Amino acid sequence: MKANHVIVAMVVLMAGCPALAQPQTTVDVTKAPGSATVVGTAKVTATIVAIERETRTVTLKDAKGKVVQVEVGEEARNFDQLKIGDVVTTEYREAISLSLSKTSGPRSATERVIENRAAPGAKPGGTIGREITVMADVIAVNSKEKTVTLKGPQGNIVDVHVEDPEQIKHVRKGDQVEVVYTEAVAISVTPGAVK
Repeated sequence: MKANHVIVAMVVLMAGCPALAQPQTTVDVTKAPGSATVVGTAKVTATIVAIERETRTVTLKDAKGKVVQVEVGEEARNFDQLKIGDVVTTEYREAISLSLSKTSGPRSATERVIENRAAPGAKPGGTIGREITVMADVIAVNSKEKTVTLKGPQGNIVDVHVEDPEQIKHVRKGDQVEVVYTEAVAISVTPGAVK
């Protein structure tokens, strides 16, 4: 399964399922001269209350008692290691980093897939994600509105809000900037408490 499909499926699971609709979320912003990074994380924890091995379906229950069924694909290793009472934690992390430092060269975009599956015999889990790096041209700077307009490698134009006026002072029309976007989903399973 492609990384994009797994990421989209997990985001839909976390955001769309009524049982998992209230994730713990955090947003962190860091600034430095000429750059800024925003990282958002959503974390959902649920307990396995039923397992249908024939259909690879797991029933999860969150702390508020809401229940959802999830079909676990064949690409997930070690399905047989799951047990009722195990705790499943899903964490979705998204970050965007904008470096307003001047660079040179043609507009470009590169994508790197990050994948780490559970070792054979371990509890199911792993991380899958992607990192996209874009070199974009600055086509407009609006200090009053605190925006920088960027043109990407496919000709798409995006307005980026720059909160810090000190950062926008160093950017001019015709400059190039680097934008790095990453997203990842990490799933871990820990044994439930022994009763």
